[in-house]
Amino acid sequence: MGIIIKSICTNSFKMEYFCFGKGEKTLVILPGLSVQSVMPLAAEIEKDYSIFKDDYTVYVFDRRCDLPENYSIYDMADDTAAAFKHLNLYNINLFGASQGGMIALCIAAKYPGIIKKIAVASAAINLSDKKDIIDSWINTAKSNDIQRLYDNFAKAVYPNQLYESYKPLLSEAAKTVTKEDLCRFIILANAAVNFNFSPYVSDIHCPVFAAGAADDKVLGKYAIEEIINNFSTLPNFSYKIYEGYGHALYDLAPDFKDKLYEFFT
Repeated sequence: MGIIIKSICTNSFKMEYFCFGKGEKTLVILPGLSVQSVMPLAAEIEKDYSIFKDDYTVYVFDRRCDLPENYSIYDMADDTAAAFKHLNLYNINLFGASQGGMIALCIAAKYPGIIKKIAVASAAINLSDKKDIIDSWINTAKSNDIQRLYDNFAKAVYPNQLYESYKPLLSEAAKTVTKEDLCRFIILANAAVNFNFSPYVSDIHCPVFAAGAADDKVLGKYAIEEIINNFSTLPNFSYKIYEGYGHALYDLAPDFKDKLYEFFT
C-alpha cells in the first residue's frame, strides 16, 4: 500500500501533506520551490529519509492549495504553522530545503513555542541580489515555455553532469505540467523576490544547522556565508559547506541525511 496524501482543511486554506515512520519524535520536512508539487514523490521521499523512520514520525507538507496572488514567504510560514497546530504538532524538529528553509526560519522566529530545532539547506536570508535568476524563471513560466523552464531550473539546481543525464526525464516531466502548475510556480517564485530575513535572525533561539554549497548556481556561496555570519553569535549553531553537489546538495550529498539525523538526535 502506498503513502496516502492527506489534506488539512481550515477556515482559511487547504493544505496537502503525507507522513511516514512510527517514532515518538516529530520531524517535519518543508520542500523547496519546484515546478510541480512533490506530493506524487512521496514514496521516493520516504525512501530518501528512511533513516528517520524508526525514531520519528515524519511529516512532509506542501504549500496551501489555493494560493493568493500576493503570497509571501512569511504568509507561507503562517499557514504552515497553522497546519502544525491543526495536527497538534509541537516540539518539532523542522527541516527546510531551499525555499522551505526560508519558511522554516520564519516559523522558528515567529512561533518558537512549537519548534525544538531547525535545519536548513541551500537557503538564504536575503534574496534581494538574486532577483535575476528568479525573474528569469518567472518570465519563462509566463511565456508558457515549459520545456525551457524545466531545463533552466534543473540546470541551475543540479551539477552539470547530473543535469545532462536528467534531460530525457525532464523532457517527459515537462509534458505533464499544467497551466495551474505554472500559475502556482509563478506565485511561489515571486514570493522569493526581495525576501530578507536579516532583521529577524535574533528572534531565533533554538539550535540551528545550516548546509550550503560552494558551487550553488542559484544562490552562490554568498548565501551560506551570509547565514554563517548572521547566525555565528547564536548558541547551538552549526553548519557545513559542501562542494560538488550544487544547490541540490540536500538530495545529492551522500552524508547529508546522516548529518540531519545526528543534529536532530
